Formats: sequence, structure tokens, C-alpha cells
Amino acid sequence: MICFKPESYGSAFQSLLEIDRRRPLDAGSPDRTAREELTRLSLEIAFSHATVIDRDMASCCLSGAWLLHDFLDESHTISQSIETPSGSYWHAIMHRREGDFSNANYWLRRVGRHPVIDLIAERLGSDYDPFAFVDECSSALRGKHEQLEQCLDKQQMEWETLFDFCYREATGI
Repeated sequence: MICFKPESYGSAFQSLLEIDRRRPLDAGSPDRTAREELTRLSLEIAFSHATVIDRDMASCCLSGAWLLHDFLDESHTISQSIETPSGSYWHAIMHRREGDFSNANYWLRRVGRHPVIDLIAERLGSDYDPFAFVDECSSALRGKHEQLEQCLDKQQMEWETLFDFCYREATGI
């Protein structure tokens, strides 16, 4: 189980990650105060404290940062250009949040059996099926409020676990 600590990802990411990471299940409202900081965030700046050994994984972190602040279009632009399972995973999460559940499932099929799925299951203490989670989120958004809190918690865990995984793969740390 990881304990997500924003300071673990370098100063450029830290301020962007020190927010409430429990994001809405839907598209949310873009955090306009973070736009300028996100726009300036290049791979070179974001990873100036570390050596990048996998540029695709580093780009996944940028996609995740945009998504965390509810900039779905910007996150989509980045993730759709990363032709890896992790890029597809970010792409799937973005489509799930925008409410395009069939497209989210399409991208999850491209992900395959990602190591993050097992890490999430370990953190949950039970099996984790990202396809079932798409259905759970869809149900929660259609008014099944008993699922809402659980989905919000699980989505935060998914985001943090995927971000941490991509960061570690990007830097070899």
C-alpha cells in the first residue's frame, strides 16, 4: 500500500498535488488557478530533480496532473498520444470522467492486465475490476448515492496509484 505524499514527486508536481485529490466522478470544473502552472509544466521542468528514463511514463504524469485539476481536454491530448498501456489507462479514466463509458471500456481493453490493477486490489484488500468500476461510476452518477462515496474513494486511490506507478517507471526510483 502506498501513502501518497506530494513532496515525493519533486517541487514542480508538489504544489499541483497538494489539493483534494478526491475528484468528482464527472468532468468536474477545471481549476483555473492551476492552469498557468500546468501550462508551464514541461517534462524538463516537472522532472528537473530526477533523470527521466521513460519519457512516455513521464508524459503520463503530466496527463494525470491535468486530469487531477479537471482539465479533461488537455489530459486527453496528452494521453491519446502515449501508445502504452499506462497512456491508455489515463485515456480510459478521462473518458470515464467525461461520461463516455463505452469509450472508457474501449481504452481499458487496450490497457490489458496493468500492474496498477493488482496494486489497487492490494490497497482495497479485494479484487479490483476496472470495467466493473466504470459501471459503478455510471450507476453512482445516475443517482445511486450509496455507491457515490465508495466510488469517489476508489477513484482517488486509482489516480494516486497510477500516478505513483508512472512516476516511478519514469524515473526508475
